[in-house]
Parts: sequence; C-alpha cells; structure tokens
Amino acid sequence: MEDSLGVQIFERTNKKVLPTELGEQIIASARRILREVDTIKELAVNAQDPLAGNFRLGAFPTLATYIFPGLVPVFKESLPRLRLILVEEKTDVLIAQLNQGLLDAALLALPIENDYLETRKLFEDEFYLAVSKEHPYADRHSIEQADLFNQELLLLDEGHCLRGHALQICQLNHAEEQQDVRATGLETLRQMVRAGTGITFMPKIAVSKNDNDVCYIPFEEPVPKRTIGLVWRKTSARTALLEKLIALIAK
Repeated sequence: MEDSLGVQIFERTNKKVLPTELGEQIIASARRILREVDTIKELAVNAQDPLAGNFRLGAFPTLATYIFPGLVPVFKESLPRLRLILVEEKTDVLIAQLNQGLLDAALLALPIENDYLETRKLFEDEFYLAVSKEHPYADRHSIEQADLFNQELLLLDEGHCLRGHALQICQLNHAEEQQDVRATGLETLRQMVRAGTGITFMPKIAVSKNDNDVCYIPFEEPVPKRTIGLVWRKTSARTALLEKLIALIAK
C-alpha cells in the first residue's frame, strides 16, 4: 500500500514498527472500510435468515453475572439457529466495541449519550441496602435514603458504572465511601457485608433470596435505581433480530 500510495504508513526500526501520523489516518479509514464490508456480508446473510448466525451481546460485570444465566436458555429455545457470543466488560469498553463493530448489541445502564448508537429501555433495577444480620438496620423492613446520613458504604472499584450510581446517592444523602476498602465485583462486596466489614448497595437483580447472613432492605420512595437498556448501532443490519431480543429480554 505504501508503494501504491507513494507515502510512508509505518516507521520501522530493527526493534519496532510504528504508524506515522498519516498512517494512523489511513489505518482508521481502512478499518471503516472493512466494517462496511462486514456489514454488506451481514446484510446478505440476514436476508436469507435474519434470526440465524453469530450475535455478539455484551453486558457490564454487575449485570452480566446475573442476567446472562437466565437469558441463555430463553435465547436457545426461541432462537435455536442463533449462535450467541457473550462479552462481559466495563461500560466504556463495551461502547468502544459497539462503535468499532466488534459487538452487535450491549445491555447497558441508560442514558447513553452517543450519536451513533440507538437505545431501548428494558427495565428498572432497584437498589437495596445490604447489611449483615448483626447490623443495627438488619431488623428493618424498609429504609429511607435519609438514613444513609453519615454512613460509610463499601463501593466497587473505579470503572464500574454501579460505582457512579452509588456515589451519586451518597453525595445526595451525605454518606461516605469507605476509603480503605474497595471491591472488583458484587460478589466480593457481598462477602465483605457478610463478614461485617460494612454495608453496600445491591441491585435487585443480584439480591440473593436464600442468603441468611445478609439482609437486603428495600428503600422507600424515592427508590434509587438504575435503568437497563439494549444499545446497538443505528446502522445495524439486524433490526428484526434486535426487536426479537428486546421482546425476549423484557419478557
């Protein structure tokens, strides 16, 4: 390509190869062209059978762990010709993969501000307060956000969208984050609550009904929650399949 264009795309040494500034632009354009070629192929395949082929579905960790196990058997039963490829990543990575054409759709917390992406609300996932059975709040049937005043909460590590939701609730109610302890996942948070290390927010989808060591207390109105939706590219050629998936997930 360098010979045919008459420009230098890469800088080369005996140790490494780096794109030039012009090369970066050419590579980005080439990637767009390849994505369009893939789109043409998908259009042809989908025209023959819109409910078949590979489908790459993403979700962020504090959702994927709890929603995928229920969705997979539903998809297998209703869409037997579909080959489902599941991807669990943080929100910013999933959005980047959607933009790059590496994912067909993703389950994300709304709103998503992106001119190239389409969104559809699926359900509300309410937050509960998770405390150990020895905590003073353990015998309460409900709790108000005002009860969080001056409380210290266990939160997830940086990069998790649930952390952002939790911080907003804390700031509104003058609660604090436990600075010396953070977790990489909800299950680690659950174990720390069980051990009496602290209290945390737990989305309804992750609440365990058979947990005798952790109490999950519902909030009174206004209930803190996150809105979960399906997100895909506006240029996607898989509209019929996406509508089918939306109906299945909502059901």
